[in-house]
Amino acid sequence: MSQCTIVLPCYNEAARLDIRGLRSFARKHPSVRFLFVNDGSSDGTLAVLQRFCESAPERLDLLDLPRNVGKAEAVRQGILHAMAGGPDFVGYWDADLATPLRVIPEMCKLLERNSHLEIILGSRVRLLGRRIRRRLLRHYLGRLFASAASLVLGLPVYDTQCGAKLFRVTPKVASLFAAPFRTGWIFDVELLARFLAGRSPAERHSAVRAMYEFILPEWRDVAGSKVKALDFFNAAFELLTIARVYGRGSRRRTEMRFPGRVPAALEEIRR
Repeated sequence: MSQCTIVLPCYNEAARLDIRGLRSFARKHPSVRFLFVNDGSSDGTLAVLQRFCESAPERLDLLDLPRNVGKAEAVRQGILHAMAGGPDFVGYWDADLATPLRVIPEMCKLLERNSHLEIILGSRVRLLGRRIRRRLLRHYLGRLFASAASLVLGLPVYDTQCGAKLFRVTPKVASLFAAPFRTGWIFDVELLARFLAGRSPAERHSAVRAMYEFILPEWRDVAGSKVKALDFFNAAFELLTIARVYGRGSRRRTEMRFPGRVPAALEEIRR
């Protein structure tokens, strides 16, 4: 059975962490490990995570960042740390579990059954039979942003910003996280831009086939979200940065070298 490690970035999440739900899922799915990244929290998050991880060290791990670096960098460092453990798949998930954990095994099965897939994106599509509970303002601002992101990427992607993503551990995927992101709020878009940039038309076609949007059966806004309406407008400026740096007309290559010393497990991935 394939091994998967899910990164959960945590910043001041002590009051929102669903420890019971996480513990129940971990017991039922031993092939899925969790890596919690404490992003310099100033509340009791670190203590909560330490106690939880000590209860099942074979399935739960903790990466403690001494200062707050933001979600993008916390995810990046977490993914690199997770890859060093040698899993088949890695991913990241919002710590508030807005996307239910039961989706993880379904995404893993998609990667197992489709060897050409490298990236799976959770997608919040409001359809009959789906329970997507999102505040109306955030929904419409999100649709506006998604349309702009799709145009910048030249990709018919519906939802770039859902905090549930899974990756096959390959040299190409490893390279996506090698260098710090230039963007903050929309690093998810930058990830896709890195995956596509610098490819010939034939290579780009293959890269598009390697991505898949998984329509979520359920998603919900959780109270205490750190995303505000104003952030959607700030994200517009970051889209311009992505268009400039990774645009299809750019000659920038996506092959990135790991800064500093490369963990042995990651070196093996690159060979």
